[in-house]
Amino acid sequence: MALKSTVYKANLSIADIDHNYYADHNLTLARHPSETDDRMMIRLVALAINAWQLQDLCNGDGTLGFGIGLSDPDDPDVHITDYTGQKRLWIEVGQPEEKPITKACNKSDNVIVYPFNHAANVWWKGLEGKVNRQSKLQVHYIPSEVAQELGNLAERSMQLQATIQEGQLTLSSDKGTVFVEPERWK
Repeated sequence: MALKSTVYKANLSIADIDHNYYADHNLTLARHPSETDDRMMIRLVALAINAWQLQDLCNGDGTLGFGIGLSDPDDPDVHITDYTGQKRLWIEVGQPEEKPITKACNKSDNVIVYPFNHAANVWWKGLEGKVNRQSKLQVHYIPSEVAQELGNLAERSMQLQATIQEGQLTLSSDKGTVFVEPERWK
């Protein structure tokens, strides 16, 4: 018998001072049985950091949400899709191989990868030369210690406040506060 995903609910209030974006998002996250709390929370952070692009890429006439996730490798972890169904922003969390990154760049206007594992440097050194020509691609590293701190905030029902100022995200809940400042590698 296959294990089912665990459903998490998050009320996320975003105050993105850098991009003048202020909104509340009621989110449902399905955590695949093989997904860690750390990875799930990185998906949520990626959504918060890029939510402002909903207005920028689609003039507010699109959707911001989570993809199917680990159960479908052809679907992004987080996406912004315009009203025609075109993926305007494709976000992957973790350390995807060259082929899925290239496929994402062919299907979307913009692609961002958020590696967070302690071995991410090794992954990037092996991949950098292969994907350097992908002009649509950005890579932003989140340290594994920060990912672990984010995982500690995970609850089945979460009330979260995300403040983004000068490139740093502050994510707070009643369980604590985590500071996230992704390091741009590409």
